[in-house]
Order: sequence, then structure tokens, then C-alpha cells
Amino acid sequence: MWRSIASNALTLFFVLLIAAAALVAWGRNEFVTPGPLADAICVQVERGASLAAVSRNLEERGAVSDARIFRIGAEYAEKSKDLKFGSYLIKPGASMSEVLAAITAGGQSTCGQEINFRIGVTTADVILRELDPATNAFVEVVKFSPGAGEVPAEYAKALESPDMRYRVTLAEGVTSWQVVQELKQADFLTGDIGDVPAEGSLAPDSYDVDKGADRTALIARMTEAQSRLLTQLWPNRSADLPYDTVEEALIMASIVEKETGIAAERRTVASVFINRLEQGMRLQTDPTVIYGVTGGKGALGRGLRQSELRRATPYNTYVIDGLPPTPIANPGRASIEAALNPEKTEYLFFVADGTGGHVFAKTLEEHNRNVEKWRKIEAERAAQGQPESGGSD
Repeated sequence: MWRSIASNALTLFFVLLIAAAALVAWGRNEFVTPGPLADAICVQVERGASLAAVSRNLEERGAVSDARIFRIGAEYAEKSKDLKFGSYLIKPGASMSEVLAAITAGGQSTCGQEINFRIGVTTADVILRELDPATNAFVEVVKFSPGAGEVPAEYAKALESPDMRYRVTLAEGVTSWQVVQELKQADFLTGDIGDVPAEGSLAPDSYDVDKGADRTALIARMTEAQSRLLTQLWPNRSADLPYDTVEEALIMASIVEKETGIAAERRTVASVFINRLEQGMRLQTDPTVIYGVTGGKGALGRGLRQSELRRATPYNTYVIDGLPPTPIANPGRASIEAALNPEKTEYLFFVADGTGGHVFAKTLEEHNRNVEKWRKIEAERAAQGQPESGGSD
């Protein structure tokens, strides 16, 4: 009898063992196979949220087939305590494994709303935008100028959201004074800024920040980013440049940045100014003269006067030889690369071509012909009431 009981118990044990193994195999398969989600969704992980709460939310929204299996899989992968605050895009058919990776990887949120404080060359604006899960593209909710009056209701409400993301974006060519002045208008930042950072020392880029972040700490991040970039690019510079220091290269990069906004032209523009330096010619570039007039404190808002072109200032490259004493803006990576590795050309002149770009010339005679074409374009635009744009160097 006892032998029969033992035999039956052993049989039952093996059956249960096989069933358990089958259950584990099924669970593993459920964890890695495509999930039930038909359309992309945006999942929010709140600060301090538990895995149980997040898994129930995922099941209710159809992102996972079984919250228990999701939790077990997270425990098995040793990621149950790695939930990261933010909003995450879950794509159609994402497996539980992929969902877990999305909400535990950290870094920038991949969906939801964000406030982007953009500092441009002539103005700043604030954009509240939302990522549409269906298209994976941002949709603008509201846009306004900071400090221009009462803020839109949508923005005021967004500031109260615990899941809101914040970003500060610097355009290439902004001056350090502009950055400081505009950051004072960012109402989600805190703290005062002391002295204006050295011109050219801030890296134009997009910076993720937390609500209440310190302005001075953000400036330090921008400075560190530019320093890191220069350290990376300087060793790979061309061997025959007419300047010997990082600061001089940064000055050249800032001039290139202000002369053209077209990426494909930057190395060619840099070659023009380098050719002039090598031949002992003056740079004769308007942006440096403008910086001498404004001190980098905003746009000039008009054309240069002849008296300003003749006035002796450290930045008037129609009067001085060589480079001005400092950068005239904060150049981006592409302009720094152009200053360090310019195109090899024989160009000495360039003028606007009417399309937003420039046409280049090797001789003054050729340049004068190009200028005449540009003046005709300007005259035609003036007759049509269009604003002037571009110029020659």
C-alpha cells in the first residue's frame, strides 16, 4: 500500500513538475512575443510608482496581456525596481520585454508634453508641444514670446503637470548676452546669473532641464559642452591654418556662423576668410562690424551706416588687420568644424545669390559682376515691397 502511495505521489510530482515547466515556458513565451496593443499609446510612469500599479495600468490599456506575467518577468530580469519617471511611447505589438525596456531604460521621455524654451538669434519663444503616439511627431499646442504679457492658459496649466518635461534650446549664432537675458524670462528656472559668459563659450544645443533648475548650473552645462566639443575637434584640425589657438579658431567659427545659415556653405565661407588672412587681406565682414556697434546686445535692426563701416573699433574688420579680439557669437559644431577644416579653394569674395545662399568668386572683377546681379535682385524685391536680405563680403 505504501509503495502504491509513494508511486502515485512520485507520478503526481512529475506531472506537477512538467506542468510547472510548461507554465514557465508559456510565461516566457508570453513575455517575449508580440503583445496585444493595436495602436501606439503614451504611458506615464509617475514618480515613486510601484511595479504593481504600472503593470495594472499597462494591462487596462491593452499594452500587456497579463499584469502578473509582466511583474514576474520584471522580477526575473531584475528590473522590478528600475522604473523611471516619465512618459514613454509604447508601439503597436510591443512585447512585454520591450515594454519593460521602455519604462526602465531612463533618459529622455519619448512621448507626452514638453515645454521648449527656444533662444533664437533675433528673438525667443516658448513652445508647449505634445508627441502624437500615432505619428510619433510633435504637435504644437501653444507658442508665445516670453515676457510679452499674460501667458496662455494652456501653458499655465502645463506648468502644474508633474510629468511635464522642460527643454532649453540655443540656436547657433546667439550671443552670450542674449542667452543670459532670455534665461531670465524662463519661469520654470530659478536663481540669478552673475557675469555674462565669455562670447563663444556656450554650446548651441538642446538641453533637458528639471523644473526649478538653477540658471547658473545650466550656463555651466553649456560652457562645459562647448569646451568638450573644442577639445574633441581641435586635434583633428587642418595642419596649415593661419591661426594657432583654439580661441582664434572659435573667433573664425563665429564669423562663419553669422555669415551663413546654410550648412553646405560653411566650409567654403571659412575658406574665403582663411584665404584673405593668408594673403594679408582684411576680412571685411559686416557681422563683426555689427558686433562692434551692438556689443552683442541684440540685433542691430537696420543696415550698417557708412560712418560705422569707417569707424575704428576692435571689431571693424574693414579697418583692422586679422581677426577681431573675441568671437562675435556662440558658434555651433558645424561652424567650428568648418573653421578647423575649411574647404580648399581660391575664393576671396562672396555675395548673396537671391536664394538664401551665396555665390563665390576668385577675383574682384568676377565678384563685382556677381554684386551687380545681386543688386538687380534687391531692386526687384524692393519694387515688390520685399525686405532686403543678405549682402556681400
